[in-house]
Amino acid sequence: MGKKSTGLKRPRYPMPEFVRTALEERHLMGSYLQRPAYQQNDYIGWITRAKMAATRQKRLDQTLDELFRGDVYMKMSYRPKSRQK
Repeated sequence: MGKKSTGLKRPRYPMPEFVRTALEERHLMGSYLQRPAYQQNDYIGWITRAKMAATRQKRLDQTLDELFRGDVYMKMSYRPKSRQK
C-alpha cells in the first residue's frame, strides 16, 4: 500500500536514473509526463527489460526520438488528446 494509483492493471516500473537523466538533459521530461501513464510505464519497462546495454541504449534513443517528435508511440502513429486550459 501507499503506492500512487495510476489506473494500470500491471506492475508499475520505477524510472531508472539513466532514463531520468536522459529525459532531463534533452528537455523531454515534460513530453514524457504528458503521455498517458500506460505509455510512460511501457517505455520504462521496455527499456529496462533489455538484457544488453546496447539494446537498452537503442530503446532509450527510440523513446527520446518519439517523445521529441510527439506524434509517435512505439513506432505507431500517436495523437495526444487535446487538453482543456
